[in-house]
Amino acid sequence: MRWFLLTAFLLSAFEIGVFIWIGDMIGPWWVVLLVLLTGAVGFYLAKQQGIETWQRAQLSMRNGEAPTGYIIDGICILIGAVLLVTPGFISDAIGFLLVIPTTRKLFKRRIEQFIKHIITNRTIIYRKW
Repeated sequence: MRWFLLTAFLLSAFEIGVFIWIGDMIGPWWVVLLVLLTGAVGFYLAKQQGIETWQRAQLSMRNGEAPTGYIIDGICILIGAVLLVTPGFISDAIGFLLVIPTTRKLFKRRIEQFIKHIITNRTIIYRKW
């Protein structure tokens, strides 16, 4: 949890720095327009890819196959959509990488390895609050 908070803090600081840097180069209103444009395009792309992945998973289940690869794709698309809706150029770049099918493969392997690691080591901790 500490690493997550530290990463979120550092990413936010870098995002603000990139906003200022790009704002100095192209102007603040262009930065706002660019953030809104990338958010809209990213949302459309994530929606399209999500629907397509859902349809493929359903087809896979109808054929009696486990949709494991499509579930990982769905996780990548969901994370990418959240990053694309979040204002920032760094988060948008990572979000686009997660949503676009050809670049998603790089993250997909890592997520699969992470999930397998959690399952084999049983590192999921449940705490009752």
